[in-house]
Amino acid sequence: MTVQKLAELADFYGVPVSELLPGGAAPSPLGPTPKLVIDLERLATLPKEKAGALARYAATIQSQRGDYNGKVLSIRQEDLRSLAVIYDKSPSELTEELISWGVLDAEARRAVESF
Repeated sequence: MTVQKLAELADFYGVPVSELLPGGAAPSPLGPTPKLVIDLERLATLPKEKAGALARYAATIQSQRGDYNGKVLSIRQEDLRSLAVIYDKSPSELTEELISWGVLDAEARRAVESF
């Protein structure tokens, strides 16, 4: 299709030309990114020296959200990045550590791959 034809179609439909162009990102063939879900019950069983920072961070999020169900807590990728800074690790290294502690499901690896 020529640029002229594209401009005519955009004018006909009353939309900017950019609306008729494909987006920059292709749809993910893997489906939606898995959520990062912290197992709060497992977290409570870990030594404070190991998981104290994560426990405090999770408690802060719970307080901000008013979410006190006490079993699990969904966190955002930005939260994982912040925790990685606190633990002085990359997000993928921290994810592996949290999986080994049993507070994150192994599916969380896919969430980190999308960073």
